[in-house]
Amino acid sequence: MSVLSILGALYSHEETVVGKVVADSGYRLVQPAEVFAAAAAGSGLTEAKLLSALSAKISVFNRFTHEKERSIGYLRLALADLLQQDTLVVNGPLSMLIPEKITHVLRIALVADRAHRVAEAGRSVGLSEKNALQQIRQQEEDLAALLKMVDKEEDPWSKSLYDIVIPMDKTSPAEAAALILEKAGSAVVAVTEHSMAALEDFRLASRVEVELAQEGHNVGVDAQKGVVTLTIHKNVLMLSRLEEDLQAIASRVAGVTSVTTRVGKGFHQADIYRRYDFEVPAKVLLVDDERDFVQTLSERLIMRDMGSAVAYDGESALNMIRDEEPEVMILDLRMPGIDGIEVLRQVKASNPDIEVIVLTGHGTEKEKDLCMELGAFAFLHKPVDIGVLSKTLMAANERVQGKKKSA
Repeated sequence: MSVLSILGALYSHEETVVGKVVADSGYRLVQPAEVFAAAAAGSGLTEAKLLSALSAKISVFNRFTHEKERSIGYLRLALADLLQQDTLVVNGPLSMLIPEKITHVLRIALVADRAHRVAEAGRSVGLSEKNALQQIRQQEEDLAALLKMVDKEEDPWSKSLYDIVIPMDKTSPAEAAALILEKAGSAVVAVTEHSMAALEDFRLASRVEVELAQEGHNVGVDAQKGVVTLTIHKNVLMLSRLEEDLQAIASRVAGVTSVTTRVGKGFHQADIYRRYDFEVPAKVLLVDDERDFVQTLSERLIMRDMGSAVAYDGESALNMIRDEEPEVMILDLRMPGIDGIEVLRQVKASNPDIEVIVLTGHGTEKEKDLCMELGAFAFLHKPVDIGVLSKTLMAANERVQGKKKSA
């Protein structure tokens, strides 16, 4: 039997239709938690981080951590392994990660015009028109961003993405479920030798994608009978060196017989090629109200491949910590509003694994003692030598990574 891939627009009765399909057939519903748990076990990323990869929002640290791309790679691998079984229903955004060349997957969209969905949101959960529209637009933004990550730039509800598009403003959930099961029985979507070979290609491409992501590389990966093609979507000054590294990494994956590289449509942004160094901190939050100083410091750290974001006051820093989860913080003591000592106290209470380096031009010995007692990693004075600060940052990062390994 086939695999059913069902994606529903918000307030288009997706949950009801999927439940009816499962109840009326021998299909098993793949719970998103199952995919996230498998991806988390292999990647070391949290399930919350993997879930955030399906949204349009991108972390300020992502250009250094590539966590979004790594998350998508591990989610695809988890799906590829699950799809070795058939008679499955995969619904929601995860269904968009399944490549079209696996022909025993029947792709279904449940949609309705926006006015109908807004009205349904009001009837079913009492949402105002404004809040319903906000949720609908957010889903469409998230799905469009996810499609772009898998090299598709169509509208999320484009007919070209699906085998069946069911208008839920004209179809009851029971009728939709019956139609899906009728089409699922078609010989067109039966499991064949060809479709299983395509699934094996997907699994191999996913394994290569994950192996490259672990080394900090974000490239397109395609596989066909052991032949892997890597597509580079950025410009680098040392293209041949990058190609050599990519080929060496991909070649060590079991099942790969040959590797070729090519440049893609995103090959335009000049950069200097470096292999990503996971030994330097990629999530550094700088907190200081001296804007010129902190911006200059951020640029110097970026030159050393250390990813940094900036907050100019304590309240902004605490908000950013909730959203971005930095690994190391460089913190000034004298700031308007919430001062550095209070920020340190709150950070260590809510996020004790963040290592905090206090960097101040006016700190006293008493303040130093208090900061170290509160859990600061180091207490440095301005002006600071960038080499000393870099070594301190790497030492703090080493402690962070050590905690992760022992957790």
